[in-house]
Amino acid sequence: MARLDALLGKVQMYRLVSLALAAIVLVALVESLVGVLGFEPLALLATLATVLVSCVVANRVMALLFRVRPHTESSIITGLLLFFLFFPTTDGQELLTVALVAAIAVASKYVLAWRGRHIFNPAAIGAVIITLTGLNASVWWVGTPVLLPAVAIGALLVLYRTRQLPMGLTFIVLATVVVTIVQSSFGLALPDALVYALGSTPLVFLAGFMLSEPLTLPPRLWQRLVLAGIVALLFSIPFSVGPLYSSPELALVVGNLLAFLVGQRRGLSLSFERATKLTPSTTEFVFSSKRPVSFRAGQYIELSIPHSGADSSGTRRVFSIASAPSNPHEVRVGVRMGESPSSFKRALASLKPSQSVRANLVAGDFLLPGDASKPVLLVAGGIGITPFISQLEHDAAAGVSRDLVLVYAIRAHEEFAYSDALQRLGVRVVLVAPREPESLTDSWTYAGSGRLTGELIEEQVPDVRERIAFVSGPPRLVGAVRTALRRLKVRRIVTDAFSGY
Repeated sequence: MARLDALLGKVQMYRLVSLALAAIVLVALVESLVGVLGFEPLALLATLATVLVSCVVANRVMALLFRVRPHTESSIITGLLLFFLFFPTTDGQELLTVALVAAIAVASKYVLAWRGRHIFNPAAIGAVIITLTGLNASVWWVGTPVLLPAVAIGALLVLYRTRQLPMGLTFIVLATVVVTIVQSSFGLALPDALVYALGSTPLVFLAGFMLSEPLTLPPRLWQRLVLAGIVALLFSIPFSVGPLYSSPELALVVGNLLAFLVGQRRGLSLSFERATKLTPSTTEFVFSSKRPVSFRAGQYIELSIPHSGADSSGTRRVFSIASAPSNPHEVRVGVRMGESPSSFKRALASLKPSQSVRANLVAGDFLLPGDASKPVLLVAGGIGITPFISQLEHDAAAGVSRDLVLVYAIRAHEEFAYSDALQRLGVRVVLVAPREPESLTDSWTYAGSGRLTGELIEEQVPDVRERIAFVSGPPRLVGAVRTALRRLKVRRIVTDAFSGY
């Protein structure tokens, strides 16, 4: 799992979604050529070209009208999703309606938005609107047994990368059960009803590629699980209300609206203030906001910096927030720049004072226990220290005292990030580094230069089994420490929400 985390962590989330969808398109084309899929290759190619061109052009037009830089990859993903929702065709009139729904879907991101944040999944709302007009209707032809293996693999990778597996599996299991029951009530044998649910409905595709869209999800895990349950029921149970009738896209649109009501209902405009070197390889970037930023200590923020020549990292990245909620007008993020930074990090480093960036999302469940009497163990690797700084600063500001110990592993002694803050806060630190620092405070212990093993943690923190463990850092470290703590029989282990820094 650590290797998978490291591999997927190198691929930006939007790029992974577009690659997974493209792979399913390729599988569909191959199956069409060999006669397994019941659509002509030319119809597939004509529909694919129509939705992609329409989405990209509409996105550029809307970006010009709203005076923003277009996010091309987002429009490509919308086009790929729509490709699987409508019948492939070579008929000119039908292709025009497909082009229309693509334009509607893209326009919805700009028109059906609240303070810079779109409310609905574009492909889903586009399908709902075009169905209401009577010009076309979605068929979700992706829900076919011959495509299920490719869809399942792609959905699993996306859900795992975005850390939405619990939500996705909740939806898939509940929708499968309810669809099976409904089909059985219609007279279908139970095994056949189960096969129908998994192989002939788009529930796996919906869960992996549409329900999981971060900007249309509520911020907390329990809220996402509830949302998955509601969407699953709307997806599975037949109903009709006036011109509306049960469909995957309607179920998702209703879920999007509910998520909007409980989540952060606007995008944020942040003003860049300054950058400060934390270590030779890491930098802290400080932003200010005129509006208070609502977040909890340990949560993350997605920053958007459109720039030319974007590489595979894309124009959006997620970072743990290092500042405390007690100062809601300031957002600090610690970033490891490395020797060969991505185009996004180069754009971040080139920001000028007062330059604005967008923050599209604040969410996460990497939160310390509300009951401060519970002892905790914090394990950080490198820049994985950032969410802990937010939590420690928040506790200090709130006057909260915990039985807490931080085990911090760094590659070199000069990579000790936030050492001044940890010293000021009086945190008990166990440091794992190539060599011992010249001076250690009374509450700090040097644990040697070896690997961060379970034996080392148990030696330095003898009561580790009685603590709730929180682990943050690079994917390999998080995976290895999680495994080591499980072997030590630590009862509860919480890991940082995102792979890669």
